Amino acid sequence: MATLSTSAQTARPQVGTRKLGFRESQALAKRRAYEKKAKNYRVKLADLTVFTQQLASMLEAGLPLVAALDALQEQTENPVFAIIIREVRNDIASGTSFSEAAGKFPKAFNSLFLSMVEAGEASGGLPQILLKVADYFEGSLKLTKKVKSALTYPVAVIALAVILVNVLLIFVIPVFAEMFADFGAELPKPTQMLIDVSAFLKSYIVYLILLGFGLYKLIGKVIATPNGRKIRDRVLMKVFIIGELRRKISLSRFCRTYAILMRSGVPILRTLEIVSAASNNTFIEAACGDISKHISQGGQVSEILSENEYFPPMMKHMAKAGEQTGNVDGMMNKIAEFYEAETDATVAALTSLMEPALIVFLGVVVGGIVMCMFLPIFQLSSVIQ
Repeated sequence: MATLSTSAQTARPQVGTRKLGFRESQALAKRRAYEKKAKNYRVKLADLTVFTQQLASMLEAGLPLVAALDALQEQTENPVFAIIIREVRNDIASGTSFSEAAGKFPKAFNSLFLSMVEAGEASGGLPQILLKVADYFEGSLKLTKKVKSALTYPVAVIALAVILVNVLLIFVIPVFAEMFADFGAELPKPTQMLIDVSAFLKSYIVYLILLGFGLYKLIGKVIATPNGRKIRDRVLMKVFIIGELRRKISLSRFCRTYAILMRSGVPILRTLEIVSAASNNTFIEAACGDISKHISQGGQVSEILSENEYFPPMMKHMAKAGEQTGNVDGMMNKIAEFYEAETDATVAALTSLMEPALIVFLGVVVGGIVMCMFLPIFQLSSVIQ
């Protein structure tokens, strides 16, 4: 970036003309590190949502774009994002369009944001378009938070159970094993199996941790490949409850993104590109590719949806009704609202079912370990004989 290099050049003479103090030199080093990081920085959706909401409000109030970006740069707590806003503001002040200036930071501003800004600039209604984008981002954040909050409790309980079981097997069971060894008699099979597992874990726990970390990294690399992503989606699709929940979330995101882009005047082929990129789902990506080809040949969206098993019949019929009435974006919004409500219901049911299931799971695991260790004591007379 030209402005980045300019700021760095202006900073060098100051260093040469006078000796900077420790705090000043530290601040300068931090600023340079932030400027270097800004080129490939990925802004969190929460930060981008707040930025979009505030920018839309300022523009609706009549504040010029450059002045609004100045204000946002000053009040942004994220130092790297503040530098990105500054660079966008400088480019706009030099005559570059907002969409082009923001497009220089593709990881900070996603494709949906850039396309909507471009559509807003073309239509002259940038503040209204940005309000729609902010509402969309806010809805995505709420959905993500609901799913994460539903998974927080079971993940925490399972993690606690794994830690507890490992502590019992590695530190507590060996003490009982030494005590039982003094009996000089054959132990019950459940107890002996538990002692063997404890000895194995105590000897190889470090190697098991390294193996687990290696498998995690390997799976991550495999999933990053196109074929790996397809395998991931197929496997997750078959997981009980989770597969259907993920499908509803993907369909809701597909419909909501499609509706907001079409309503804002983005061309349909570009809309399908953005929907495909935002889905993170290979089934949706393949469907968007098929729809693009079909539309290029004069077809309609509902015709491809009716042939694809991933999309439920209700969605196919509503899309067809929207095409017949000329209100596809409105129908897509209704479908998105339906699947968002379905997602909320599924998450609520999943949360209520997981709590007793996890309690039973913990009881069986911990209780089983305790029973195995006390079984020889219950049979103490026969063991001693």
